[in-house]
Amino acid sequence: QVRLEESGGGLVQAGESLKLTCAASGNSFTINTMGWYRQAPGKQRELAATVTWTGDTDYADSVKGRFTISKDNAKQTVYLQMNVVKPEDTGLYVCIADSFNDGKRYWGQGTQVSVSS
Repeated sequence: QVRLEESGGGLVQAGESLKLTCAASGNSFTINTMGWYRQAPGKQRELAATVTWTGDTDYADSVKGRFTISKDNAKQTVYLQMNVVKPEDTGLYVCIADSFNDGKRYWGQGTQVSVSS
């Protein structure tokens, strides 16, 4: 079982920066891929960014060049640096983690990001 705890969300103005953190915990687990989904009101859930155990990253077109995902394998923690945020980045950001041990995808509760214009 993997537990994910997100932090770092909040209210920011357009053009500013924000950094999200997601820490994984549990008993005897190894994480493969970690990432962030985001859910905006009235829109489909979007996979914003992922990072694999080896450090390979992938981004949604909507965040490329502005967001950077990184991971500390030793701490089983993933970060999402959000720069030059836009009002359309507003939403609930949910951390995910894919476990090597049981092949399951685990989900956090999410952290709210609100960007004002």
